[in-house]
Amino acid sequence: MGKGGNQGEGSTELQAPMPTFRWEEIQKHNLRTDRWLVIDRKVYNVTKWSQRHPGGHRVIGHYSGEDATSQITEDFRALKKTAEDMNLFKTNHLFFFLLLSHIIVMESIAWFILSYFGNGWIPTVITAFVLATSQAQAGWLQHDYGHLSVYKKSIWNHIVHKFVIGHLKGASANWWNHRHFQHHAKPNIFHKDPDIKSLHVFVLGEWQPLEYGKKKLKYLPYNHQHEYFFLIGPPLLIPMYFQYQIIMTMIRRRDWVDLAWAISYYARFFYTYIPFYGILGALVFLNFIRFLESHWFVWVTQMNHIVMEIDLDHYRDWFSSQLAATCNVEQSFFNDWFSGHLNFQIEHHLFPTMPRHNLHKIAPLVKSLCAKHGIEYQEKPLLRALLDIVSSLKKSGELWLDAYLHK
Repeated sequence: MGKGGNQGEGSTELQAPMPTFRWEEIQKHNLRTDRWLVIDRKVYNVTKWSQRHPGGHRVIGHYSGEDATSQITEDFRALKKTAEDMNLFKTNHLFFFLLLSHIIVMESIAWFILSYFGNGWIPTVITAFVLATSQAQAGWLQHDYGHLSVYKKSIWNHIVHKFVIGHLKGASANWWNHRHFQHHAKPNIFHKDPDIKSLHVFVLGEWQPLEYGKKKLKYLPYNHQHEYFFLIGPPLLIPMYFQYQIIMTMIRRRDWVDLAWAISYYARFFYTYIPFYGILGALVFLNFIRFLESHWFVWVTQMNHIVMEIDLDHYRDWFSSQLAATCNVEQSFFNDWFSGHLNFQIEHHLFPTMPRHNLHKIAPLVKSLCAKHGIEYQEKPLLRALLDIVSSLKKSGELWLDAYLHK
């Protein structure tokens, strides 16, 4: 008995207690070169995977099964259930009919202006602004159908989505879906969110400028990016980058359905405006409209994201990851219309299938949940949000310059 007792004591002294890992820590080891796996609350390092059962690998610790994030997740599920009980996922079809109608009315007004007043400079500029407004609003509307937030049956959302983004805008529904769903899954995460893939033109957040600076990468003078942003950001994104990328993507992927929808837009546009301007003039007119719309699109979409945390993936829970990457702009009738209700970016990211006219109703409950868990809920005036884009770019540029010169 005594001998056995001594052996037990000795073995206890030799065996160090197994560490306990939280889920957030385990998720960090989710790479091909460093992968952990949880089975029956035991954590295995399976980086060097073999044909053996994972149990054959060395156990490196235990999963606690307890997380601060687990309570947030449970609370968010309860919040979503509350939203369902409040019928906040129910669509007001009159709302979306009026949105579509006012887009078509603007298209008609544009043609009427040129027909009645002629193609002089003043009517042309006014018409371009009207059509740019129509295009911007069609952009927000296709976003609703793309998120399947209008009709209960997905097929109807897909059909109308193709009509709005294809026939009214000349773009591709499949191209948009591919980009936008990645953005929603991992907003502001490098290598995962295509919306922050800046092609070395800008450095964003804090991690990227430091990395570029340390590696002495200088594709452009990034310490001046808040200045050249005005020259190559808002003016060129849609008329040059998006327009080219959309057309090439449809051709490369042989997406003939989307291409046919896009062709219907261009055919309608040139049929309408070639009589006023000729072929070359109509082409210039189209790109001037794209140029105006691009300013609108860039400022609205970036005011909610580029000013927030932009980093590598920290594997947060859904609620925390969306709050870290999004902020809101104060509500008003103009702000709602101007941004397509993307001033409620936080709520939209948390509930992407919720009709936009209900986002303001869930906002107070989202604020309460943030307060409960000590998560910052950012909301600001429209002008402040727009100015923060420039200050954010300036800050990132300064971080790059410091790292480039001194690290």
